Amino acid sequence: RSEIIPNSKHLKVSNLRLSDAGIYTCECDSHTVSISLHVFELTISLDGHFLPNEVPQLTLVQNASHPLPDLNIALFDSNDKTVRPKHFRKKTHQKYILDLKELEATDSGPWVCHVHSDSPLINHNITFDVKVLGFQNPDMERKYATVDSTVILSWHLNFRKITWKEAFTGQLNWKRQESATAHELLDFNVTTWGEKHETKKSSHFRFEIPESKPENTIKVKLPKVHFNHSGQYQCQLAYNRRYTQSKIELVVMKVSANPVGPLPRGAKMTLICQVSSPLPPNAYLRWERVNGTQMDVKMSKQNEAKVEVNVSAAGLWNCQLIEDNDMKISLNYPVEEAPVWISYVVIGASIAGSVLVFGLACLCTISGISWQRRRQRAKRMVQARRYLLENKTCQCQQ
Repeated sequence: RSEIIPNSKHLKVSNLRLSDAGIYTCECDSHTVSISLHVFELTISLDGHFLPNEVPQLTLVQNASHPLPDLNIALFDSNDKTVRPKHFRKKTHQKYILDLKELEATDSGPWVCHVHSDSPLINHNITFDVKVLGFQNPDMERKYATVDSTVILSWHLNFRKITWKEAFTGQLNWKRQESATAHELLDFNVTTWGEKHETKKSSHFRFEIPESKPENTIKVKLPKVHFNHSGQYQCQLAYNRRYTQSKIELVVMKVSANPVGPLPRGAKMTLICQVSSPLPPNAYLRWERVNGTQMDVKMSKQNEAKVEVNVSAAGLWNCQLIEDNDMKISLNYPVEEAPVWISYVVIGASIAGSVLVFGLACLCTISGISWQRRRQRAKRMVQARRYLLENKTCQCQQ
C-alpha cells in the first residue's frame, strides 16, 4: 500500500489504517529526517443510512507513536450548524463515542468532525456522509377541502439526492378516524437506481394517480371530494426492516339548509356549516352574509365542528374556515326568496292545516261524547237485566 514517487522522493501510503501510525524516517547520505504520522479512524453506525428520528453514533479512534493527546471534538451538520451530541463518552484517550441528535430528512448531506489538540498541535477536519431517507412534508399536515372540489395530496421524498445501498418499499393507507381500520390505497417500491413503481390497490375508493409528477413524489388526486373522503392519509415507507411515515389529515367542509328550498316570505331557515372533524384551538368556522353587517356574522365555539345561523330574508351567505387568522377555505350558500304564489300556497296550506286540525279535534270530541253516552246506556241495560234475573219488580205509584 506504499510507494515512492520517483521525481519528488515522496512516500505515498494508500488506504491508511490505524496500525500505520508511527515515525517514518528518510535517510539520504548523512542526513536523516523523521516524520510522525498520527492516524484517525471515524466510523458511523448503520453505515450512515438512517430514517428520521434515529440517532447516529460516531466512534473516533486515534493512534500515534507518542502519548495520545486529549482531543476537543466539534461537529457540524450538512447546513454548517453546530451539533451538540446527546451523549459524549470517552473510553480512553484513544477512543471517543458520540451519540448525535435525532435526525430529520433535511439533515442529509456531508457532515464535518473537527478534531483539535494543543499539544501536539492538531487542527483536522474529517468529512463523513449522513443519509436520511424520509419525507420533506411535516410529520402531520392538515389540508382543507370543500365538498365536490378537487384535491391533490402529495408526499415528497428525498431519495433522489441520495444513493441508497438497498431498495425500499412503501404504501399509502387511508382511515376515517385514528382508531378506525386502515384501507390500503396504493403501494410503491423504489429500486437502488432510483426508479419508482406504483400499484393501485383499492377499487372502491375513488381516486386517481396523476401521470405527470416528479419521481420523488407520491401523489393521489380526489377528483370530486365527498364528505366521507375525510380522514387520515398515511404514507409509510420501509427500509432495511425499519419504518417511517408521514400523515395528511383531510378536513372536508359542507353547507346545507333546513328546510331545503326557497325561503317563503315571513318564514325562517337554518343554515348549517359543518366540517368532518373537530377543529384545533387556533381554528374556527364563521357564517357571514355577503355585503351584510356585523349583525349578520355567526362564529363557532372552540373545538366545535359545526355552526348554525337562522335567516329570515333572501341573500348570499358565506361560510369560512379560519386558522391562525388565515382563511383556508370558504363555501357559499344562496338563500333565494320563494315566488309570491308559493307564499300564498304556504299560507293557504297553513290555514288548511289549521282548519283540518280543528276539524279533527271537533270530530274527536264528538266521537268521544257519543262513545261515553253509549257506554252509560250499556251499563243501565246490564243493571236492568240483573234486576229482572233476581225477580225484582218495580213499585209504580198509583
